[in-house]
Amino acid sequence: MINQDEQFLREAIQLAREGMTTGQGGPFGSVIVKNGEIVGRGCNQVTSTNDPTAHAEVVAIRDACRNLGTFQLDGCTLYASCEPCPMCLGAIYWARPSRIVYGAFHYDAARAGFDDHFIYNELEKPREERHIPMQQSLRDEANLVFDEWIALEKRVPY
Repeated sequence: MINQDEQFLREAIQLAREGMTTGQGGPFGSVIVKNGEIVGRGCNQVTSTNDPTAHAEVVAIRDACRNLGTFQLDGCTLYASCEPCPMCLGAIYWARPSRIVYGAFHYDAARAGFDDHFIYNELEKPREERHIPMQQSLRDEANLVFDEWIALEKRVPY
């Protein structure tokens, strides 16, 4: 008997294959499961939508949140055909699923030309040494919005 993790991970791998062969994007797929049912699906759609954030995990998170009517995925498991990249991992942490199950390692993706190691390296550098220049300005003005958020009675914390 196939366990549920393998069943849902195979679904994510199949989405990766389908997305790739139909020209939607790279070879990545993801499903999100709650209570034994798939509530979100996604394949990489970067090239077909001209959206560099349309990674499979992000597409699946958006689909699951829309289907569940929430912005958090408590009690869900995210299955991904490959270990999530830094961007996806950030999105996953914001969505707060209970766990992640993945197939290939990120270095397997690097072998196919999807190398995110440079992002990990950039994150370790001081801001002023990063490849893309960063400039900070108007901190006091920007902080006023946070003060307004703190004072906002009808805010929805997340």
